[in-house]
Amino acid sequence: MPRSTNSSTFFSRRCVLVNGPIIVGAGPSGLATAACLKDQGVPFVILERADCIASLWQRRTYDRLKLHLPKKFCELPLFPFPKDYPEYPNKKQFIEYLESYAKQFGIRPRFNENVKSSRYDEACGLWRVRTTCVNGEVEYMGRWLVAATGENAERMIPEIEGILEFGDGVSHVCDYKSGKEYAGKRVLVVGCGNSGMEVSLDLCDHNAFPSMVVRDSVHVLPCEIFGRSTFEVAVYLMKWLPLWLVDRIVLILSYLVLGNVEKYGLKRPCTGPLELKNTHGKTPVLDIGALGKIKAGEIKIVPGVRRFLPGKVQLVDGTILDIDSVIFATGYNSNVPSWLQGSDFFANDGFPKKPFPNSWKGESGFYAVGFTKKGLLGASFDAVRVAGEIGKVWKEEIRQQKRQGAYHRRCFSQL
Repeated sequence: MPRSTNSSTFFSRRCVLVNGPIIVGAGPSGLATAACLKDQGVPFVILERADCIASLWQRRTYDRLKLHLPKKFCELPLFPFPKDYPEYPNKKQFIEYLESYAKQFGIRPRFNENVKSSRYDEACGLWRVRTTCVNGEVEYMGRWLVAATGENAERMIPEIEGILEFGDGVSHVCDYKSGKEYAGKRVLVVGCGNSGMEVSLDLCDHNAFPSMVVRDSVHVLPCEIFGRSTFEVAVYLMKWLPLWLVDRIVLILSYLVLGNVEKYGLKRPCTGPLELKNTHGKTPVLDIGALGKIKAGEIKIVPGVRRFLPGKVQLVDGTILDIDSVIFATGYNSNVPSWLQGSDFFANDGFPKKPFPNSWKGESGFYAVGFTKKGLLGASFDAVRVAGEIGKVWKEEIRQQKRQGAYHRRCFSQL
């Protein structure tokens, strides 16, 4: 007699009891957490929906990408970059570093495990994490749950009138690899952050004709100021000066290096770049050459999009442009709210409700790593704190078990 659908689903689901934390995500945040736990002697399971570590870096980044900050601000805990790496490692080098990192600490994620839901079971005091994989469904049960899927889990494309009627040639920057396929084409890049700027530069280098949408104000800073990383200069100044004054100094130095960028259509926000990053998580653009192309007229700055037409776009000022392709450099969203159930730790925007530095710890053994809006440096900071707290509890329980074992052995010997 054939099984019912419900019966088949029940028997195809496995239940795995995890002796330690369950980590969701095998990107830099998950790897850093796993390495720190390993250093504490705590076992763990790390679940990854893709078939490789750091899938964002390996599958959804463009070829020319480099770290925008010096390597010392981007290395993960307990394992520095190789000394022969350049100050700004490229995509290939960073992936090799992450693969070496996983090998160094013996981190073996369970790949192709897509987390569908997770909730804390009050009755048994454990987190129940349900995944789907090629063999059906699996439910992992553990005392601790670490969300490490990061801020950039899902692409974000705004809803704009007429986009479906535009035709072929619409993509997100996560699908962009190189400007080779765009040679000779008129390309509209929607978004003026670091990705939008760098993709526009890459398009120019491959003989395409990019127009970049700058809808809002944006801070454009030089990548380096007089031979030193702008970020490094800011970090040094913040040791001695208040944030508002550091912002003022950075903007003055940027003006000396870049000139007045507002006359090219890049209006600066009223709030300083560091304060804006701290309060809203909006990262300033670190220029690596796109500004020179803007000044030369090779990258055209255009206002916001009103609607798309077949093969065209109408801007908010009424201008209509003929374009061949559209690339949305409009960022990403966190996906944690879609699978974390019964918890109000995360807001609707996918970030913890508590700001940094209190955005790493929830209730009932829940932790978050990589949601600080402070890049790899913030993720490393979180990972160390999470592993330290779990490790402390783990070691204390081991000591108690050993004491209880010794007590029972002494009682037995006296009988």
